[in-house]
Amino acid sequence: MTADTGRPVRVLIAEDQSAVRAGLALILRSAPDIEVAGEAADGEEAVRLARALRPDLVLMDIQMPKLDGVSATRAIVAEELADVLVLTTFDLDEYVFGALRAGAAGFLLKDSEAAALLDAVRTVAAGEGMIAPAVTRRLIAEFANPRTVRRPDASAPDPAVLDALTRREREVLGCLGQGLSNAAIAERLEMAEATVKTHVSRLLGKLELRSRVQAAVLAQELGVTGG
Repeated sequence: MTADTGRPVRVLIAEDQSAVRAGLALILRSAPDIEVAGEAADGEEAVRLARALRPDLVLMDIQMPKLDGVSATRAIVAEELADVLVLTTFDLDEYVFGALRAGAAGFLLKDSEAAALLDAVRTVAAGEGMIAPAVTRRLIAEFANPRTVRRPDASAPDPAVLDALTRREREVLGCLGQGLSNAAIAERLEMAEATVKTHVSRLLGKLELRSRVQAAVLAQELGVTGG
């Protein structure tokens, strides 16, 4: 159920392979707290259905016809239609980085077990963009690795961007960089979980970031540590 309303989490599946799409739908429909709002076979349809259905979350494959998953993610996030959980194989890093910059809320390995998929959907729907800690740590490490090949639009962050943050917000940012959940950050910094959520929201706004994943990568690249 979504945290605010108690209703099922409505998911739009965007996957061009019909067999894979059917498998994902079967897994999602097995959970009483998750509802399949619709299915899209390409990126253009994903954006169109996101506008029409306003799901809570879009489960997005990266490689799709007509409009790739990165471009579709960018459009959906820019219009604030839904959160996007990207399915990736990690063998095409530049696409993962593109989805990250487009504002994806989380990443999930395409061959993940059913339980991991359901947990990821619930986690992102609850506002915890950092999903599957092992996967997230791998993504962050790869993105922050200076040897990693980047697309031309990937530029090094300016440390001066941190000047806008309060001391507490920097501590929270450092914790995000370690892949911690709101609950774990609250315990680490000895504050209420609701307060952590407020700090996360404020630091994302100040840094002009769209997701916790982006904040985590920034923390890694700038060497920001948690409390």
